[in-house]
Amino acid sequence: MTKKSLIALVLVAFVVLVVLSLVRGAPYLETPLVGGLPLGNGLVALGLCALSSTAVVLSVRGSALRAASLVSLVGATLWLPISVALAGNPQLNFSGGRGSVWLVFSVAVFAAACFTLLWALGAAALAKIRGAGAA
Repeated sequence: MTKKSLIALVLVAFVVLVVLSLVRGAPYLETPLVGGLPLGNGLVALGLCALSSTAVVLSVRGSALRAASLVSLVGATLWLPISVALAGNPQLNFSGGRGSVWLVFSVAVFAAACFTLLWALGAAALAKIRGAGAA
C-alpha cells in the first residue's frame, strides 16, 4: 500500500466515523466546545474537509482534478465560518431565508467534495488499469 493510499484510507475512515456518529445521533455531538460550537458542527466541518482532502491526496499535481479538488477543499474549509455567519450563532439555528441559502451552500460543498472524490477514485483506478496493461 502506498503512502497516498494509506492517507486516503485514514481520511475516508474518519469521514465514515463522522457519518456514523451523525446517523446514530450520538449524544456527544451536542457537547459544546469553546465559544459554544457544538462538537457535531465541528465534526461535520472536519468531515467535509477530510472528504475533500482525500481527492487532493489522490490527484496528480498540476491536473484539472487537483485544481477542482483544491477548490472543493477551500469550500469545505469555509463551510463552518460561512454557516456561522449566515446563522448568526455557532449552533447553526437559522431563521428566515438564510436557512435556504445555507442549505444550497451546504449541498454544493458536499456535492463538490463527493464529485471530486469520485473523479479521483476513477482516475486512480484508470491509472492502475493502464499501468497493469503496460507491464
